[in-house]
Amino acid sequence: MSTTIYHNPRCGTSRTVLEALREAGVTPTIVEYLKTPPSRDTLKDLIARAGLSVRDAVRAKEPIYQELGLDAADVSDDRLLDAMIEHPILINRPFVVTSRGARLCRPAEVVQEILPE
Repeated sequence: MSTTIYHNPRCGTSRTVLEALREAGVTPTIVEYLKTPPSRDTLKDLIARAGLSVRDAVRAKEPIYQELGLDAADVSDDRLLDAMIEHPILINRPFVVTSRGARLCRPAEVVQEILPE
């Protein structure tokens, strides 16, 4: 199985994780998710495989998070997923998928848990 990173080149954590993959001898498929967002099903699967809730996978620091009212406790997972697909900047990063699993690599050291052997 190949390794994939859902990457934002402007994000320091994402760049650090990409470098860690390369240092481990991995040549990942790089998906710049702001240019090529994952499908809703792919995103939902990534979140589930990483063992996260949908809310855990939302980048709450983005101004649009509050603007859309996503910080309200009663916002459903479906609404959060819809917002993440419509506004990919709301997808927390970087997600990495290897043969050993999927993780939201924040902090960057989390990538060590799933590096191929």
